[in-house]
Formats: sequence, structure tokens, C-alpha cells
Amino acid sequence: MVTFIIAIVLLLLGYFVYSKFIERMIEVDPKRTTPAVSHPDGVDYVPMKPWRIYLIQFLNIAGVGPICGAIMGAQFGTASFLWIVFGSIFAGAVHDFIAGFISIRMDGASLPEIHGAYLGKTMKTVMRVFTILLMILVGAVFVNTPAVLLNANFTPGWNIFIWVVIIFAYYLIATLLPIDKLIGKIYPVFGVLLLAMAVAIVVAFAVYNPHIPEVWEGLQNRHPDAAHNPIFPMMFISIACGAISGFHATQSPLMARCMTNEKQARPVFYGSMITEGVVALIWAAAATYFFGPESPVETDGLGGPAMVSAIANTWFPKAIAVVTVLGVISAAITSGDTALRSARLIVADFMHYNQKPIKNRLFVAVPIFAVTAAILVYSLLDAKGFDVIWRYFAWSNQVLATVTLWTIAVFLFLKKKPYVIALVPAVFMTMVTGCFLFVAEKEGLGTLLPHWLGYTIGAVITLVVTYVFFAAMRKARKKQ
Repeated sequence: MVTFIIAIVLLLLGYFVYSKFIERMIEVDPKRTTPAVSHPDGVDYVPMKPWRIYLIQFLNIAGVGPICGAIMGAQFGTASFLWIVFGSIFAGAVHDFIAGFISIRMDGASLPEIHGAYLGKTMKTVMRVFTILLMILVGAVFVNTPAVLLNANFTPGWNIFIWVVIIFAYYLIATLLPIDKLIGKIYPVFGVLLLAMAVAIVVAFAVYNPHIPEVWEGLQNRHPDAAHNPIFPMMFISIACGAISGFHATQSPLMARCMTNEKQARPVFYGSMITEGVVALIWAAAATYFFGPESPVETDGLGGPAMVSAIANTWFPKAIAVVTVLGVISAAITSGDTALRSARLIVADFMHYNQKPIKNRLFVAVPIFAVTAAILVYSLLDAKGFDVIWRYFAWSNQVLATVTLWTIAVFLFLKKKPYVIALVPAVFMTMVTGCFLFVAEKEGLGTLLPHWLGYTIGAVITLVVTYVFFAAMRKARKKQ
């Protein structure tokens, strides 16, 4: 429990100390006019209250990531605590904060437009396609997960496609409506619910006093299949939203278009990520106990959603357990719809297509939803379909985070700021995503290469990308 308390303190210090340093460094200007003030459109550029923006951003980026991702990452042991803490402070929150700040300065630009501004036109085109596909995968994953949970916990006799249709219809409505009409009104409520779930777990810690492992007890890999799941890179892919996630930077422009003052960027972007880190740490701590030898229930083979049910039903009265499951469901739904909304905005941005008329929004949204529906049907009809989609989503998510970190490093270099704060996590995440390709086991094939060779190839990829960065920056310095 001592490690857990120290970790919480470090996360809070990250917000109150490190984020202020970044805020001064990037020269946040409270007097500068924001896009929501300069040209509100009543649909996407809508001024909102800071506390509301914070809760919406927190819920948008959270999803089931800081819960299920942290739970599955906790299988690796106390090393997961270190990644959540230092990943959130020095990688995830920096990534979210500066990407959101750049979006404000670029008139609320979508993420691929930011990539293009600092990495070139070719990368902009590549990232437009890549990011839209990722948003579609997120949409499909976050229809599947809540539909399965709703059907299993509340309507076991129903055909699951009934819930799929209901959730999908809601997604379309939320994607098309002005952001303040539905998302702006009900999402803060769900945000509070997600925080309340985390508080309930902390109360359970005080009541049941479970043994939560300490880092000095060892950082060894405690995964039940450790031989095939090395901590590096598997843990760093499993715990995405609780430490760093490319998906977050796709959500930042949604809120960048609603801010009335640049000073709101630190609490909304950096603060939301730290809050998510706290939530992830709480669930990871609970999971280390339930995965351990003193667990009061059998947890072998349980996935993230099933572990949520096991923890809730063991520690809470029935009513609170039901609310906890509903909280996970709402977290998934409220990330799925904003993912598809982001896809609409990305397409509209590169088409320069005005989104104020509803027919224009429909014109962009319908093809996106058609592709999402096709992937979703595959995930439900094929026994291994969801696992395949989740694997591609998890890796693609971290690749997007890596590209965004390199973009931020270029931005800081050109502004003559200490770009090392983005460079170090960019190099690290390049190594993570590069190694994952060659070290992670493939379905039915195992590892295609020996681990040592996979790590070597990942290291070579990292060195090449780092060399390209410094070569490009030397060229840019000469032009300056």
C-alpha cells in the first residue's frame, strides 16, 4: 500500500509542478483569442464552461482504457505502477497537453493537420488515412464491449444485435448533434460516475485492507504466461490509456474548439491525463490483489470486463456493483461516439467541407458509419474477430501516440524550446511499437523471430527514426 500512496502523490506532483513548467515553456497566453471565441459555429466551435470541458475531455479519453487496460497490465506485477506514474507524467500528459495547445493555436485543427504542419504533406496524407481507420476501430470496439456487457449482465435472453443497433443509433445522433446539446450536457455526469467508481475502490482498500504488492518486493514479470508475454514491450501496449494513448490527441481538438481561454489547456489536457492515471493506478492496484495468491475469487483466464465484475461483486453491495458495471459501459459508449465524431471532423477538415448544415454532417458521417458497421459485424460473427480488432487497435493507438510525440518534438525544436521533453518519450515509444511488431506472438504462429532478433530490429528502427529527426532538424536550423 505504501507504493500505491507514493504513486498517487507523484501523479499529483506531476500536475502541480511539471505541467506548470510546460505551461510557461510553451508560452500559454490568456489574452490570446481562442477559436471558440473568434468564430463560434454552434456545432463544433461552441464556448463551454471550463469544468464542463474538463469532465468531457476526461470521459472522452478514458473509455475502458484506464480500467480494463490497467487491469490487464497489472498481470505483469508492480512494474505496471511505474509505467502508469512515469508514463502519465512525462509521456501521456505532455502528449495530450501540447497536442491540444497546438490545436488551439491552429484554429482547432484536427490531429492529422497538426502532423502535416510539422512533419510534411506526405505524412499529413498518411496520418489522415491512419487516424480515420483508428477512429473507426475505436468506434467498433466501443460498440462491441458495451453491447456484450449489457447483454450479459442485464438482458441475457436478448439477441446481442439489439444492443448493437441501439448503441450504433445513439452514436450517429451524438456524432451529428452540436457538441453542447448532448455531449456537453450528459457527459459531465458520466465523468463524475467514473471518478466515483475509483473512489469506491479506494474505500474498499480501507475496509478490506488487501495486500497490494510493493515495488521493493520485486519488479519481476508476474504474468501467468510470462514466457510469451515479456514486460517489454507487452505491458506498454496493454496499458495504453492509463499512461499514453494516441487516441487522446484525436479528442483534444474537440475541446480545443470549446475553450474560451488558453489557460484552460493545462487543467483540461494535462489534468485529464493525470486524473486518468490516478484512475488507472487504483484499478491496477486492485487487480494486483485479485491476480495474487490471496485473491478471494478465482480469476484465472478472466479478461478486463470480467475482472471488473469480479472486483465489484466481491467488494461492493449488489446495487453498487451494478452501478460499477454501468459505469464501465458508459465509459465505453462515451469514447466510441466521440471517436466517430473525431473521424467526421478529420474528413471535413481535409475536404474543407462546412459542417454547420446537418446534410453536410450526414454526407461525411454515413460512409464512416457504414465501414464501422462492417467491421463490427465481423467482430461479432467471428469467434476471434474482437481479439483481432483489439490487437490492431492497441498497436495502432500507440503508433499514433509515437507520431504525435515526434510532431511535438519538431514543434518545440522550431520554437527553440527544450524539445527533449518530447524527444525522450518519442524515442521510447518508437522502441515499444517497433519491438512489438517482432516480439509479440501472432495468432496461431507464435513469435516469427527469436526475441533477441525482434529487439534488435526494433532498436534499429528506433535509431533510424531518431537519425531522420536530427537530420531534418539540422536542415531546418540551416534554413532558419
